Amino acid sequence: MNTTHETRRESYDAVIPKSEARRQIILDLLGNREMTAHEIAAELHTRGITPTGERNYAAPRLTELKRAGKVEVIGKRFCGATGRNVAVWRRVNETE
Repeated sequence: MNTTHETRRESYDAVIPKSEARRQIILDLLGNREMTAHEIAAELHTRGITPTGERNYAAPRLTELKRAGKVEVIGKRFCGATGRNVAVWRRVNETE
């Protein structure tokens, strides 16, 4: 294995535990609420979990949670931060 592959693997291995924890935090944060990725990221930042409110701290985890059937997109809403319509997410009720 060359150095690039080794360092890439080391970075990936360091992120995995954080990703798992972040997914659970997002699920807890959503609770019964409906939120956009930007709103979730802003809340993560407000709680001191992430260094900024950049939506990329939430969006990849939402995609992973969607694949796992834990969250779903329920519509769209205008986002004042981006000036665009964006997806609105909610936690999937496990009894559904």
